[in-house]
Amino acid sequence: MNGLHELPLIIFTVLAQSVVGCWLFFSFVLCRYSHSEQSRSYLHKAMFIPLALLAIGFVASVMHLGSPLRAFNSLNRVGESMLSNEIASGAAFFALAGLYWLLAILGKMPAGFAKIWLILTACIGLVFMYMMNNLYHISTVPTWNTVFTSWQFYLTVVIGGSALAYVLLALNPHKEYPLCYFPWVYMVAVFLAAIVVVYQGFGLSQIHSSAMQAANLVPDYAIMHVVRLCLLALGGILLFKVKNNISLGLAVILVLFAEMIGRTVFYGLHMTVGMAVAG
Repeated sequence: MNGLHELPLIIFTVLAQSVVGCWLFFSFVLCRYSHSEQSRSYLHKAMFIPLALLAIGFVASVMHLGSPLRAFNSLNRVGESMLSNEIASGAAFFALAGLYWLLAILGKMPAGFAKIWLILTACIGLVFMYMMNNLYHISTVPTWNTVFTSWQFYLTVVIGGSALAYVLLALNPHKEYPLCYFPWVYMVAVFLAAIVVVYQGFGLSQIHSSAMQAANLVPDYAIMHVVRLCLLALGGILLFKVKNNISLGLAVILVLFAEMIGRTVFYGLHMTVGMAVAG
């Protein structure tokens, strides 16, 4: 399957985007609704799960570099290289989020300062997503240098983030916040993802060389995205209709796996100008 050679990056990008999305939802709930000590205590404990997933993502990204020592070299050109900017902003987000969680768990986080810290971390997370998206807008890779890359990356933030956040928020026995907007957010994001799949499929026919058409890079493009969208639909049913602990956990796994299928297609579409030019 084309794209699986970039499995570490598939894991990293999907997990990082989903965790940032989850943090945005958590920050909104903590700043807007959660006032009881029991609810905030649960939410702070639950934050460990997205942080652990982000750590797994970073470990996977280091594996892509071949040697852990090379990870430090990737920071040599912060401000000049999009790769360095992505890693720096990602590390800053991870550090701020992890420190917030640690201080909150230890009871050392002042309530007033907590909101500022949450908002600041959320903003850094958005910068992280912006840098990650821009990293793949490469002029010499016409199959990536399109608006579809941005749509795919940012929709994963919403789809994966909303699924992960909903499960963790729904399991709170002391919850004092509404969750009614989650199905709508998830459904609209999946609907938009389906539109992106269709339009990108047509767009690939316009990118070609004398020897190859971009669509031929991933001949199973349609099948893989059909499987992805079906898994997202099934994940939505388990999230918002079945609603037991097992189904909620399975739903998150299905959603993240579905987004990794989509990201596999994305990496499989890599094609440089030396092989093809935009038609």
